[in-house]
Amino acid sequence: MPNVALGSHYEEFVRKQLESGRYNNASEVIRAGLRLLEDHEAARERWLNEEIPARYDELMNKPSLGIPAETVRSRFETKRRNDAAKAK
Repeated sequence: MPNVALGSHYEEFVRKQLESGRYNNASEVIRAGLRLLEDHEAARERWLNEEIPARYDELMNKPSLGIPAETVRSRFETKRRNDAAKAK
């Protein structure tokens, strides 16, 4: 297994996790992070391979479930304007 360079940001993060007492060593911190990544990737694969095709089939069988592109664009534009106003 190759050595991994984490960089100062993640080295500091690992140090803080160790100081919290939740982990006994850096390997435990890294394994916890890899488990989360593994779960995330598995969920992403399920979404891509199961959920999206199922929604597509559902839409093809009942086109009235669809939302017109102009409606989607309008909603995004409204949200963008509202977010920009809140940021002021």
